[in-house]
Amino acid sequence: MRTWQVERRRRTRHLIELGGLVVKAGIVELTNDDRATIYGALLWIAVKLQSDEDEQARNLWTAKGMQAFDRERREERMGRRT
Repeated sequence: MRTWQVERRRRTRHLIELGGLVVKAGIVELTNDDRATIYGALLWIAVKLQSDEDEQARNLWTAKGMQAFDRERREERMGRRT
């Protein structure tokens, strides 16, 4: 496979994974799949990350994300046991 094909597949997979996070967070349902709202929220996040509050925001969001991933892993394990 050519280098550009490998890179394209890698990029496509990355974009799909990012889209999956948007769905997983419930944003699609909460916004009624309104792309302008979703894009606006993402732009707001980008502005926050460029501000003097970037470290606090990043730490908060990282902690929340890790908690959610941990909760999902626990739920998956519990589901396998039943």
